Amino acid sequence: MKSHSSPSLQFLGAAGTVTGSRYLLETDGHRVLIDCGLFQGYKQLRDRNRAAFPVPPETIGTVLLTHAHLDHSGYIPALVRDGFRGKIICTPATAELCSLLLPDSGHLQEEEARYAKERGYSKHANPAPLYTLEDARASLEHIETRDFDSEFEVRPGVRARFIHAGHLLGAAQISLKLAGMTLHFSGDLGRPQDPLMRPPQPLLEADILVCESTYGNRRHPRLDAQAELAPVIRRVAARGGVIVIPAFAVGRAQGIMLHIARLSQRGEIPTMPVFLNSPMAVDATEIYHRFHDEHHVSVDECRAMYSIATLVRSVEESKALNHRRGPMIIISASGMLTGGRVLHHLQAFGSDARNAILLSGYQAGGTRGAALAAGADHLRMFGHDIPIRAEVVQLESFSGHADADEILEWMRHARRAPRMTYLTHGEPDAADTLRGRINRELQWQARVPEHLEEISLEDPA
Repeated sequence: MKSHSSPSLQFLGAAGTVTGSRYLLETDGHRVLIDCGLFQGYKQLRDRNRAAFPVPPETIGTVLLTHAHLDHSGYIPALVRDGFRGKIICTPATAELCSLLLPDSGHLQEEEARYAKERGYSKHANPAPLYTLEDARASLEHIETRDFDSEFEVRPGVRARFIHAGHLLGAAQISLKLAGMTLHFSGDLGRPQDPLMRPPQPLLEADILVCESTYGNRRHPRLDAQAELAPVIRRVAARGGVIVIPAFAVGRAQGIMLHIARLSQRGEIPTMPVFLNSPMAVDATEIYHRFHDEHHVSVDECRAMYSIATLVRSVEESKALNHRRGPMIIISASGMLTGGRVLHHLQAFGSDARNAILLSGYQAGGTRGAALAAGADHLRMFGHDIPIRAEVVQLESFSGHADADEILEWMRHARRAPRMTYLTHGEPDAADTLRGRINRELQWQARVPEHLEEISLEDPA
C-alpha cells in the first residue's frame, strides 16, 4: 500500500455513470471503502465487475455502506471472497435487506450462468457467475450495525455517523470526521414528499461533499402517483389485459402495493388479482412492518398493502402465472429488467397489445428497461429477440431519488459552502447539468470526477 502525506479519496465507481458506487478513502496508510456496488447497464460498465478490484481487497480495513441496493452493495460477496477480512458497517435495516439482496444476487448469477451454458448463448464454453450464493452468504458474516445519528469510530482518527437519507429503509448519508475535516457522502437522497419514506435530513456541514446526481438534469413532474396509476390500470383491465410491473423488490414494490391498496379501497380501480412475484419482495415487505419509524405508513396500511397481493414464492407458482389470463397485475423484480422472474413474464405477455408494461423507476442506460422506455419493439432475452407489442408506460411519479431542485434545496441548509462538491452517481448530462446549477445558484465549487481519479482531501481540485 502506498503512503500518503494527506488523506485521499479515489473514485472507484459511480463517476460518470449511475451505478457501481465505490469510494476509497485512504488516511495514515489505512483504507476505508464507502459503498461496494455492482456496475449495471452497458456492457463496458458490467465488464468492470469482472476486472480485478483496483486495490487488493485484503488491504481494505472497513467498508461503510450507505444502503442495500445492489449498485451500492452488490460487489461485497466478491470483495470478501477475494480477500477482504474487515468489518462491513451499516444501519440495522440495511443489514436485514442485504441478507435478502446479496444471496438473491448470488443465486441469480448462478442461474444466469447455468442458463447461458445450457442454451449455448455465451461466448464462454463454461460461463461462471461473478459470485455464488455461498459467497454471498459468507460475506454476511462481516456485517455489523450502527444506529442512525450515533457517532462511532471507524479506526483511530476516523469517526463516522449515519444520517437518514430517505430513499429506502436503512438508507444513510455518511458523515466522516478525519484530519480536522468533515467528508460527507449523500448516498442516494430520497424525496421530501415521498409517499412511503420519511424525507432525508438536510445537509448541515461538509468540507468535502460527494453527492449523487441521478436526476441532476430534470425535475420530477408534480403528479400524484395514484392519479397517474389509476387510469392505466382501468384501461388495461377494460381490455382484459395483464399489467406487468417490473419493480425493485426493496422499496418500489412496496410503494406500488401501497398505492394499489389505496386505490382499491376507494373503488377507483376494478377488482382484479394482484400478484407479488418476488420472494425477496415478500420478505422485504415484512421488514417494512418492523421498521415503522423510517416510513410514513401506518400499521393498518402496512397490513392492507401486504394483503392486497397474492404472494408468489415458488418457481412453480411463478411459471403458472404465465398461463393465466387477464385482467391481473403482476409485480416482479428486477426494476430495470436486468434479470429475475419478470423476464419470463415479459416473454409470456410482452407480445400481446392488450397487455401493458409499467416502468416505475430510473432505467439506467444499457438496460432492457431503458430500451423499452426509449420505444424498443423487441428485447433480447434468453438468447432470443422477444417482440414487444404491449403498451409501455413510464410512470413519472414513483422515483425514490430527489430531483435537481430537491438536491439543491437539501444543499441550501448547509452552514457553509464545502471546499469542493464532487457529483457522482449520475449519467454525464445529469451530473454536469447539476454541476452548472450548483456553480450558478449556490456559488459553490463543484465538478464531476473521472473514473479512478484520486484527489487529496486537503487540497481538493
